[in-house]
Amino acid sequence: MALKRTRYGSKFKAKVALESLKGEKTLNELSKRYEVHASQISHWRGELLKRASELFERAGSDGGGRKGVRESELYEEIGRLKVEIDFLKKKSGLFEP
Repeated sequence: MALKRTRYGSKFKAKVALESLKGEKTLNELSKRYEVHASQISHWRGELLKRASELFERAGSDGGGRKGVRESELYEEIGRLKVEIDFLKKKSGLFEP
């Protein structure tokens, strides 16, 4: 019988990682409470510490990263919508070149 992998959401991971950072409970206690292996909690805690600085980065610093991708997607959508509007204007007789 094969074991089914459990996928945890980002909110759950953050909650467990933050609780492990508090240091009020040991990894074994957290492991039992949340039914997650202690090494997994350690990994999530490490990721949280490594990427925490991203929360405080200003927009536009070091290239924008993910924000730049979202902006380009929005500009593409604007372009598509403008083409659709022009097409509909032509079909309805409202378009004046």
